[in-house]
Amino acid sequence: MNVALAIRLAVVATVAESGYVHAKLYVDGYRSIPHIGPLFLLQAAVSFALAALLLFGAPPILQLAAAGTALGALGGFLLSRTVGVWGFTERGFQPHPDALLSVLSEIATLVLIATLWTYLRRRRPPSRAA
Repeated sequence: MNVALAIRLAVVATVAESGYVHAKLYVDGYRSIPHIGPLFLLQAAVSFALAALLLFGAPPILQLAAAGTALGALGGFLLSRTVGVWGFTERGFQPHPDALLSVLSEIATLVLIATLWTYLRRRRPPSRAA
């Protein structure tokens, strides 16, 4: 297995994990929270769709979409722990362990995508000047 494929499959796993955690939290009660519930469902659906698409290839637009969903989820997490999102706030890594698993999977997604970009850039042959 080549390195780029291994990294891409790891991205698939972390994106799917984020989707699973958001879907689980939606089912476990977040669905009843106005505005927040639908956002959790949307995050789960987009994450699962991206994970499935990334299995078949990793064009830059899908990589950017995966990074965007990870950044969006981390941003929502940070806002919900500080100023709140539509009046919704939580503290620390509650609910345990889902909040921590979500944060770790989203950070891993970002690190893996950055690693993939770095690997592909270094692997590319130098361009010739005309």
